[in-house]
Amino acid sequence: MEGVLIDCVQNSLRHLLYRNAIFMCERLCSEFPSEANLQLLAACYLQSNQAYSAYHILKGTQMPQSRYLFAISCFQMDLLNEAEMALCPSNEPSAEVPNGAAGHYLLGLIYRYTDRMKSAAHQFNQALSLDPLLWAAYEELCKLGAAGEATSVFGESASECIQKQYMSHDVGPPGDDHNLVSGRQLAESVSPRQLRLLHGNNVKDNSLNHNAAVFAGNAAATQPNNGVHANISFYNTPSPMATQLSGVAPPPICRNMVPNGPNSSSGGADASPRSTVKSTIQAPRRKFVDEGKLRKISGRLFSDSGPRRSTRLAGETGSVANITGNGTTTNHHSSKYPVTSKITSAAFRAVTVRKEKSWSSESFNEGIRSEVDDTRSNATTTSGSSPSPDTVSVSCDGLIMSMGSRASMSVSKIATGASDVLSLLKILGEAFRLSCLYRCQDALDVFLQLPHKQYNTGWVLSQVGKAHFELVDYLEAERAFSNARLASPYSLEGMDIYSTVLYHLKEDMRLSYLAQELISTDRLAPQSWCAMGNCFSMQKDHETALKNFQRAVQLNSRFAYAHTLCGHEYVALEDFENGIKSYQNALQVDGRHYNAWYGLAMIYLRQEKYEFSEHHFRKALQINPRSSVIMSYLGTSLHALKRNEEALEIMENAIIADKKNPLPMYQKANILVSMEDFNGALKVLEELKEYAPRESSVYALMGKIYKRRLMYDKAMLHFGLALDLKPSATDVATIKAAIEKLHVPDELEDNL
Repeated sequence: MEGVLIDCVQNSLRHLLYRNAIFMCERLCSEFPSEANLQLLAACYLQSNQAYSAYHILKGTQMPQSRYLFAISCFQMDLLNEAEMALCPSNEPSAEVPNGAAGHYLLGLIYRYTDRMKSAAHQFNQALSLDPLLWAAYEELCKLGAAGEATSVFGESASECIQKQYMSHDVGPPGDDHNLVSGRQLAESVSPRQLRLLHGNNVKDNSLNHNAAVFAGNAAATQPNNGVHANISFYNTPSPMATQLSGVAPPPICRNMVPNGPNSSSGGADASPRSTVKSTIQAPRRKFVDEGKLRKISGRLFSDSGPRRSTRLAGETGSVANITGNGTTTNHHSSKYPVTSKITSAAFRAVTVRKEKSWSSESFNEGIRSEVDDTRSNATTTSGSSPSPDTVSVSCDGLIMSMGSRASMSVSKIATGASDVLSLLKILGEAFRLSCLYRCQDALDVFLQLPHKQYNTGWVLSQVGKAHFELVDYLEAERAFSNARLASPYSLEGMDIYSTVLYHLKEDMRLSYLAQELISTDRLAPQSWCAMGNCFSMQKDHETALKNFQRAVQLNSRFAYAHTLCGHEYVALEDFENGIKSYQNALQVDGRHYNAWYGLAMIYLRQEKYEFSEHHFRKALQINPRSSVIMSYLGTSLHALKRNEEALEIMENAIIADKKNPLPMYQKANILVSMEDFNGALKVLEELKEYAPRESSVYALMGKIYKRRLMYDKAMLHFGLALDLKPSATDVATIKAAIEKLHVPDELEDNL
């Protein structure tokens, strides 16, 4: 009876029938109460998003696998201290972390969210040493800025580790939990598609979705509020809608993106991966003076809350299972949990390994079966008599020889497969590492080394879009994200950044369409509400935008970018106190989220707290040392502190970092004017006119300089040109006041 119930539960889990699995597992635990069966019941509850049930079931259990499942439950419920105690009991300091690589990975996440970054990096490195294909661990190291070069991480030692894992039949790969629950063998035939690790899922944030690693299905993890904005009333958010909110059908999936055949491309066509995805959207010409760099170069220099810079989202990773030589199935990536099952030799079948069937076990076992079948067939056809000893000897020799040849073929196949996988991960890992270090152009160059079929995937194209976004190249970013939508219209990876790109390009219709598409895809994803919030923010409805961003925070309190966007809206509403709190919440989630450092610095700059402003700009610049915008505002803070020489040096670096950014050139001219170097300032402004020919503030500053030099005719000319370019109402009043006082030499207009 016990075996039948266990098989029924496992079969229900494989088919995502969680309600049935829970019901049958409760019957199992009632009839046969054991910790092993409690593990299975807890796994059922975890897969149905009921972490609290699993928490109460496993509280006080001692088996390693029970401790791991209990830690997963605690992590989902944001009980990080209890999760850590489950993985590392204080009364057993020498105890191993349960579940191998997956356990170290979970412990690393706990350390990360309790602000112990060095310990987190150590745990992620431990996880990678046990399982080189645990991509999520390397991804976390990249986000911490502690990742080694991908060529060394996914090098020869990783290949040897993988081969040992696959070729080991008697002993499972390092990191497996080999507890034979209740003395029975563990067996679970799990579909490879059900072994996807949901940490870094494109619908929810990395940290919370690691918990879904215990699931066989793709259930989303429960997102606790973590005490952030706890007083905000929840929206009425039903389950994801089956129909779209918009009346327009979504774009079809882009198929056959890679040209095939001799007629697929003309002579001289670009053969790079970038050319294989055709953009269907013609974006407008790049605006050099926009919010991404400088919304308005004017006397009201600090009126903007700053660019909505990107956050780093995570990718996806696969999960790992293993089969031991005696038929015991274990899982050391936590997508499934070892549970008991009585199996017979006739029903036994090799379990899938790392999303693919284990070449060694599959070939080895099938080879045995085929040879045994052949032997039996030969024996039954020999005139009904029992086989002679010679016949048996020949059959056994043939069986052994066949097994040896198949094993040697499997060894070479495993070595080749491991090499191919690691070669791919070297490119992806190095590109992602460079992207997290904000060496975006280098990252783009590495991404171009990918094969066409890998480059033209949703995750890669989203990463390419993020890299262009960080380079403030919004047109290229829009093309990349648009192609990502065509390749994976169901994916939400990077869609929050895509909505910000459309915000900067002032594409209100397309932003509105994207927001509705995302809401119809998943109303419980923070990316959907970030897009909706950007849509309202573009319409200057900051209060409604703030509510949407707060909804994203409620859905996932560890989504750093949502906190930052809340801060931007608070600043737009002149609520600096709550803006500071939002930015600080973002930094609690991700200390390397430079956007939040930048937002804090901008608030202090507007409040004329220049020392604080300088400190926070420098923190942001340490994380993203290639940002021309951050350099420009850091120079502005130094100028306000009367440190003009340092400010000029920073401005020169900002100009070199992005020659198309007009902000540092304008600020450099302002600094030169304050130092009474009028000729140098005019030279810079003449050059700036080439990049921003329709910016009224440039002509207004030139008019001010000519006035200071008593060249009233030229001053009047440039003031008139500035008015012709239709500046804002405040700037119009300032320029007219300067014209009226044109012949008053003692009156200096410092805020033109």
